[in-house]
Amino acid sequence: MPKNSPSIDMTPMVDLAFLLVTFFMLISQFRAEEAAVVDMPSSVSDLKIPDKDLMMILVDKEDHIYFTITGQETRLKVLNKMGEKYKVVFNEEQQKEFSNMASFGIPMSQMKEYLSAGSTERKKMQEKSEGIPSDSTACELCDWVFYGRINAPTFRVAIKGDQQTSYPKIRRVMDVLQDKKVNRFNLITNMETGTAE
Repeated sequence: MPKNSPSIDMTPMVDLAFLLVTFFMLISQFRAEEAAVVDMPSSVSDLKIPDKDLMMILVDKEDHIYFTITGQETRLKVLNKMGEKYKVVFNEEQQKEFSNMASFGIPMSQMKEYLSAGSTERKKMQEKSEGIPSDSTACELCDWVFYGRINAPTFRVAIKGDQQTSYPKIRRVMDVLQDKKVNRFNLITNMETGTAE
């Protein structure tokens, strides 16, 4: 009997592959770009920080402070409370832009202009900014933390600092948290490779 090579129809396999790719593209959530690049110190801790229900303070190597809180509705509530306190009114487009933003380090006096700017202009403003004011005379960070805790009392609080950040700046952030009765918070680090001795 002559041998015939079997023919395999690959159409269902290709269909399945494209369906899987489409499925993963539709359900994946892309993380928004953070306002600052932070090179974190390493540690042996294996506790994972959640992607939701989190209020985070970032401190870059130039000691500039950035703030973020997860959840679009929570972010909007905090922004509106800050607007009431600092007498700044945000339009719908600015509110929508803020709700989709990851982190920011802009004083409230520049926030309207920042939210109305395009992405490239916003990046330039962020680079020129000194971050969120945290000194004792004008502590906007205190207000962001305060309104963040009021609108999301169960959220976990974390500090993400660069390994070149000065100790006094991290200490100041911790003092702000303690002043606002946040006595439990996490310090975010990279996982250390290898075994700890």
